Amino acid sequence: MSDVDEIHEILSHHKPCLPSNQYHPLEKVAIWSVLILLIGITIGLVLFNDVVWVETLKPIIWDPILKDAGVAGDAGYTPQNTAIYTFSMFICVIVLQAVFRKLELPCDDRMTLALIAWVSLAPVLRVLEDADFYSSEADWLFISPVIHIHLTAWLVVVAFTSHYLAGKWDLDRGLSAESRKHTTLSLILGILLFAHWTMLYRPAYAEHAQMGNQLVIIGLMASFTMLYYVLIKTRNWPALTRGMFSFAVAAIVMGLSHWGQFIITPWQQESGRVATEITLWPIIIVIGIPAIVCYWLYKKGIDDARMLKLTEFTAGVLPEGVSLKSWEFEQELVNDHPIEQLSNNALLASPMVIAMVFGQLVDGFATMIGIDLFGYGEKHPVSNSVIELGGDVNQMLGITFGEGAWLFTILKACLVGLIVWMFVQMRVENRQTHLRQLIVLAVLIVGLAPGLRDIGRLVLGV
Repeated sequence: MSDVDEIHEILSHHKPCLPSNQYHPLEKVAIWSVLILLIGITIGLVLFNDVVWVETLKPIIWDPILKDAGVAGDAGYTPQNTAIYTFSMFICVIVLQAVFRKLELPCDDRMTLALIAWVSLAPVLRVLEDADFYSSEADWLFISPVIHIHLTAWLVVVAFTSHYLAGKWDLDRGLSAESRKHTTLSLILGILLFAHWTMLYRPAYAEHAQMGNQLVIIGLMASFTMLYYVLIKTRNWPALTRGMFSFAVAAIVMGLSHWGQFIITPWQQESGRVATEITLWPIIIVIGIPAIVCYWLYKKGIDDARMLKLTEFTAGVLPEGVSLKSWEFEQELVNDHPIEQLSNNALLASPMVIAMVFGQLVDGFATMIGIDLFGYGEKHPVSNSVIELGGDVNQMLGITFGEGAWLFTILKACLVGLIVWMFVQMRVENRQTHLRQLIVLAVLIVGLAPGLRDIGRLVLGV
């Protein structure tokens, strides 16, 4: 077996990849293109408002958002805004990964867990909007894609204040430094969490005079307790990811307490409907089956993940300076490298893969149960086409049960299987780790977020 140092020595004779602190020419093109586009849209809104806003952006993007936030709710997506959202997400991944790499932001499992928590917070708030918790003046803030932009603003504030005020103690492992770091984060995050409650929840209480406050009060205390608890459990984390993760988990607890309050004392919705029945059994299928699959993946990969961690390499990530081209050129040689020997299984136990699998399966099962059993509809045109095809198959086979959403679930399972296979086989240069992480984040936004929203609606009956 070749020694790792010998492998690195041979690879060092190849042309190194571009340093991580430099932009690739295509990244420069993407960044400048986005800046020019934003400047162009701004100028258009000022000088040619009727053409840019009234005739173009407003009917395609803004009007559907307002319709979704209205009494009827659940406005469907159109091919036009779906294309715009997809392209925007794609270009954001390209631009942000370059900027994040330049800023040297963390890109590890801790950051992945923090981002997963923020993605999970979005459907918690979105379900409350489905239940007409927020006032009609503010509920547009909780409609996709605005809710993700809205929460991104909170994320940036939390991350910046955590890093700026407490990050100076990251490199100091002493007890005194940890005490200062913990005290600072507890104080600033506590203030931000109180501001989160004051701005997003408190104004809505006046909208629901019949709403109780038992679980609201308990949830408020529990969220601050959870904030303190998570800060203790993440004491070795950098201040930035520690603050992001702790705040998001505490905010989720706060939001779920309002779910519980709705279960106990449901308020009247804008449509005049009052939920009378809470259904819990879908959780067993929608959450249970994906959880079993993810547990199997974790058990299959955790041993190799621990072994790879001991080597100080990252699963699927080439050593610093080594290009993907040189790695593939020396394929026979690098087959003996720990990255090649351990990465495939190790990635199965990574938060990135587990979150992707869980999110896509939750979305698939929630859609199937919601449409076939509870009479909900599909908003996305592509997904709806798949469901309609499943309905056509049902008619051909003489099946009268459901609308055909089973095909969507099968397609989701096959798709996530293909993604995982490609993901574990893929090797990325060290400078591409932010790109890989943001791709996972995009997959979570279109999978985990709508899936958790669907199960929340099924449970609360909204």
